[in-house]
Amino acid sequence: MKKILLSFLLISVLNNVYGENLQIQNNFNNENLFLNSIPKNIGINSNESKYFFLYNSFDLKEKLDYRIFKMALNGYYKIQNKKTNYLIITDYSKISSEKRFFILNMETLKLEDYTYVAHGKNSGADLAVSFSNKLNSYKSSVGFYLTGKPYNGRYGYSLKLYGLEEGYNSNAFKRGVVIHGASASEPNYINKFGFLGRTEGCPAVPKSINKKIIDKIKNGSVLFIYGNDTKYLRDSKFIK
Repeated sequence: MKKILLSFLLISVLNNVYGENLQIQNNFNNENLFLNSIPKNIGINSNESKYFFLYNSFDLKEKLDYRIFKMALNGYYKIQNKKTNYLIITDYSKISSEKRFFILNMETLKLEDYTYVAHGKNSGADLAVSFSNKLNSYKSSVGFYLTGKPYNGRYGYSLKLYGLEEGYNSNAFKRGVVIHGASASEPNYINKFGFLGRTEGCPAVPKSINKKIIDKIKNGSVLFIYGNDTKYLRDSKFIK
């Protein structure tokens, strides 16, 4: 009986003294296990290993295609005049009834928001299949943007966007393409109609969380809008 009590006391002391260190060591072990799980015989470079680790850290498996995530990271690292640690990804390769708007905190490696977002009404019905940089096209525009200042306008609290890719989204500001909230981007709209409403080209998020999202990503965050646009995927200097 004395031996059993002494054993319990010893375990308790070790947990109190070394518990934190043991936890830290476990975290390092988990990270090493992940990195060691990457095959060594497929010519993976250090960037690829980092991207795999980040993809895993953000828990994006079954949420966002790794190929799209990698494109977004490539652009994020190339854009020098960003002012925040946020990377926003809109994945228009998904249908509108699926969550396709991601806010990644590149400092804490947390997926802070994962929600719905509408596309332009002339880009397609439930799936965005056509994109444009032209005025009055009422289509979504692919590519990289920087967020600007919030303001109150036609659609309420909104966020200005500045397109960084000539020929693909460089007219976003002139077109009035902004992030704003919309009732037609709420989950209950999907429950009623089976898909989201559409916009004049703006990425509209649920109205109920619009202000929270805008206040988080305003003033210099990187936004990447992905769509299945063969020409853009061939031409963009940011995604490679």
